[in-house]
Amino acid sequence: MRYVKLGSSGLRISRICLGMMSYGDPRNREWMLREDAAEPIVRRAVEAGVTFFDTADMYSGGASEKITGRLLSKLFARRDDYVLATKVYFPTGPGPNDRGSSRKHVLAAIDDSLTRLGTDHVDLYQIHRWDHETPIEETMEALHDVVRAGKARYIGASSMYAWQFAKAQHAAQAAGWTRFVSMQNHYNLVYREEEREMIPLCLDQGVGVIPWSPLARGLLTGSRRRDGRQRTVRSGSDPLAGSMYQDVDFDVVDAVRAVAGERGLPPAQLALAWLLGRPGVSAPIVGAGRVEHLDDAIASADVSLSEEEAALLEAPYRPHQIIGHS
Repeated sequence: MRYVKLGSSGLRISRICLGMMSYGDPRNREWMLREDAAEPIVRRAVEAGVTFFDTADMYSGGASEKITGRLLSKLFARRDDYVLATKVYFPTGPGPNDRGSSRKHVLAAIDDSLTRLGTDHVDLYQIHRWDHETPIEETMEALHDVVRAGKARYIGASSMYAWQFAKAQHAAQAAGWTRFVSMQNHYNLVYREEEREMIPLCLDQGVGVIPWSPLARGLLTGSRRRDGRQRTVRSGSDPLAGSMYQDVDFDVVDAVRAVAGERGLPPAQLALAWLLGRPGVSAPIVGAGRVEHLDDAIASADVSLSEEEAALLEAPYRPHQIIGHS
């Protein structure tokens, strides 16, 4: 496993991050794995040198954080041996303050997350989305207080417009508060709109990019076909997958399969290798429902693409409407 710094921060992470959203209660999502089924996958990740794990308070009603905390404490000898990330914003209860990025919710949510995770701190605490109802100054000051209290080592953000991210960073800098070190955004071979403004901003500001859905919810692996057939439980029970991507995106999938065939590699490895080679990308966040999914992700870190191969993968791309910010 290779290790890099998260942007210009001093935090070192594995080049592959294991996303823990797949682990929780199948009653919430059919494709979620219970703890006993998740353990072999997480154990394989640890054995392969993965040290970066990402979850969120709203995944499976908090069950993901509980499973994440138990498994990591079991599989690592020391808390400092891994980098733990979680997120706040989406509803975690029925009350009007059980959501968003207000000071009240942020300070309550971090304590709830730490309880579920069974630890006294997270390494990276992220706002899951932009809160249109809360002044960004209030959010940034609350996040700064979380860091000052020792409950988080760094803070990050997830999908939003570049102007919003710049506004948040400016608010923090102007007040002397903690700034974001990472951007967890929607970025893959079939959705590259982040290359227009967000990624150049992150490169300029030294912010690490940790893309979510690096395989386009399985589209780039061949889990869905042009004729509508689904090949996995996830692809057949994921309503967002059909709305996020277009028929034209299958031209990119075909290019991935062609180059992968020439190289004798699984499509997932090619798609992840392309993403790992993009400017600013520190570590894609990869979900794994089977050990072989994880093995493909780990192997991708050692795959290099030629300029000609990258050009073939990129050529079929067509612009998209902005998706993933809500």
